[in-house]
Amino acid sequence: MSVAEPEISPQALAQSRRPGAERKRPALALLLSLLVHALLLSLTLGGQGLGLPGLALPWQERRAEAPELRVRLVPPRVAAEQPAPQARVEPTVADAPALMAPTPPVAPVAPAPSALPSVTSTSSAAAPTTAAPPVASPRAEAPVDAAPPPAPEPAAVAIAVTRSEEAKWAVPAAPAVPTPAIAAASSASTPQADKALLQEAAAQAELERVRREAQREAQLQAEKLEAARLEAERQASIRQEAARQEIARQETARQEAARKEAARQEAARQDAIRREAARVEAARLEAAQAVEAREARLRAIGRQLDEEAARRDAATAAARQSPTVSSARRGRLFGRSDANAELVQYAETWSRKIQLNMTFDMVREAARQPHTDPVVTVAVRSDGSVESVSFVRSSGVPAIDEAIRRIVHSQANYPPFQPALAREYDVVEIRRTWQFDMAIRLY
Repeated sequence: MSVAEPEISPQALAQSRRPGAERKRPALALLLSLLVHALLLSLTLGGQGLGLPGLALPWQERRAEAPELRVRLVPPRVAAEQPAPQARVEPTVADAPALMAPTPPVAPVAPAPSALPSVTSTSSAAAPTTAAPPVASPRAEAPVDAAPPPAPEPAAVAIAVTRSEEAKWAVPAAPAVPTPAIAAASSASTPQADKALLQEAAAQAELERVRREAQREAQLQAEKLEAARLEAERQASIRQEAARQEIARQETARQEAARKEAARQEAARQDAIRREAARVEAARLEAAQAVEAREARLRAIGRQLDEEAARRDAATAAARQSPTVSSARRGRLFGRSDANAELVQYAETWSRKIQLNMTFDMVREAARQPHTDPVVTVAVRSDGSVESVSFVRSSGVPAIDEAIRRIVHSQANYPPFQPALAREYDVVEIRRTWQFDMAIRLY
């Protein structure tokens, strides 16, 4: 069985290290020395146990078992003949009837087999001591002296055979008187030995506890130092890592700022390139439109020159023809200019009549379709009637061509020729280019 080690709080340990605790150390050492000397002096050289007689620790005592039965063969004890005891035995014998009167039922205990256990059995408390010889009572000595001494017999016979007188006097003497005294002495000495042992065990436990506490304190101090070192290393590593991360963050921010600046410059450059490209494209388109307009003007001038040349050629050819070829005199105006002012004036009058009258409604729906500006030649007689409508270039949309014919015929009769123009021509052919926007335009 081990002694439980008491726990000591850090406050108690701190108090034990105060100067007052240092003054108590000599007293504790003296007390431990006294306890050790007392234990050494209480040891016995013989017996079954250690320490004082009857000393037994609580865990060594058998409490739930019956004591061991021990049998010791002892020769019968013969008392010496003495006169004085004989004189004293008489009143005892006289009193025997009074003593035996209340004990008739116990008489069967006299036989040897039943009396043997009471004499030879010992208690567990007297086990470490030597077996004490049976002590006979004074009252039993008189009958023994009066009777003749029996002859010596073997030990077995001494145990088995007993006189009736001895049995009668042996019954009250059955309880061994020294045994209670020894047990009492043992019981009296047991608490002191137990207390000494307990004090010694407590002292040893205290020493062991102090040693363990000091060892644990040293270990805790070492662990604290190691933990402080590890914490310092960890803090240093944390600071280094934080510094490294800060440097990395600053480098990342610098690179990000540089990247954004480069992206901004690249975007500005691309924007400048786009604006320059748009400007160049606009200039190119403007130049192309100018070229196209100039070419259109040149083409118009070329057409007009071609028309005038064709008209002059036709007039020359008509003049060269014989009178029998064509009885009607025909004049042709393929543009807006001609040497004959009366012919140009009549063509303008005819064009204004078609443009100014509400004739666009007849071609509004058809003009919404994709088409080409048609070139139309209208032959007008001297009385203002329409001789014919012919298309030099169709619009590509039959509805527009048919609408042009209806418009020309709807505006007849046109003004008759002036006298000067009538003296020269019977029929005038007027060629114009028709355009449709919000109205009809003749060019």
